[in-house]
Amino acid sequence: MRDGFEDPVLEAHKAKITYPFPGGPEQGEAVDVAPGVKWLRMPLGGSLAWINVWAIREAGGWAIVDTGLGGQATRESWRKALAGPLEGLPVTRVFVTHMHPDHIGMSGWMTRKFGCRLWITRLEFLMCRSLSADTGREAPDDALVFYRAAGWDEEALEDYRARFGGFGKSLHALPDSFHRLSDGDVVPIGDHDWKVVVGSGHSPEHACLWCPELKLMISGDQVLPKITSNVSVFPTEPAGDPLTDWLTSLARIRGIVPDDVLVLPAHNEPFHGLHARIDHLIGGHERSLTRLHKLLEEPKRAIDTFHILFRRKIDRWTLGMATGESLAHLNCLLARGLAVRTQDEAGVDWYRAV
Repeated sequence: MRDGFEDPVLEAHKAKITYPFPGGPEQGEAVDVAPGVKWLRMPLGGSLAWINVWAIREAGGWAIVDTGLGGQATRESWRKALAGPLEGLPVTRVFVTHMHPDHIGMSGWMTRKFGCRLWITRLEFLMCRSLSADTGREAPDDALVFYRAAGWDEEALEDYRARFGGFGKSLHALPDSFHRLSDGDVVPIGDHDWKVVVGSGHSPEHACLWCPELKLMISGDQVLPKITSNVSVFPTEPAGDPLTDWLTSLARIRGIVPDDVLVLPAHNEPFHGLHARIDHLIGGHERSLTRLHKLLEEPKRAIDTFHILFRRKIDRWTLGMATGESLAHLNCLLARGLAVRTQDEAGVDWYRAV
């Protein structure tokens, strides 16, 4: 959700990003982005209307990368695509970049329908199974303590209790097995080899797929051209430092993947300008950390930092995501030795610059 403040670096960054495919495919249609590689979109609704998914031609049918949210709307969209631009051919394999529902949601439906295997990193598969198991549970005490420490009031905590356990509602039943992807793997898909490049921070073991011969990189949510992926701390790992993980991952991807690739992101349009975009993403977060450090000259709670990190107004629907991302920045400052945290008698954490 983080989209930053107006930034003098932004216009220079935008000038280095180009979009060779204006617009995008309509529901049930496809756009050819390279020989044997098709761009499709699945409906999401909300502020992000679509997720991009990719079909790669191989012997016997199509390898699919990412699947969309579980549910009837996505299922109907896939049926149209399979009967139309995918020529009625079967799905041979399902690759998923990471465990968020808009990416993995229909993987169980697709693998069962076609009798094929899910390919995913181990941490993403296991984390998805863990989160989906919370469906129908009451909110755990640890989570309530976590959000109370961030400064939430009782109304916000009660709203969290009422909405807890919704992750699994956006998933078709997960596949019961998977083929493991690991960083550095070279996977033949169709006529070309694709290298697995793993990032973290947005999710624990996010797999990008890079094809040097075609000069393509399927980036999932690791690198997006117009929005910034959410990087959050969650109650399951309150002392985590995902922002450092994410910044380190971005710098590593910049060093591995050349700048001449066409990036195929999960949201927005395919683009050229990978290195410029990574530079801006890293720089934007570093500037946010600098502003946040300045704010902490006086002690602040996590909820007191939103105006430094987000342009938009934070409401009940975005409070959890904003809190998680604010804590990611605060934990990063703690890890760098630039802030300290104390807790008051009410169990609320206060952060101060050092």
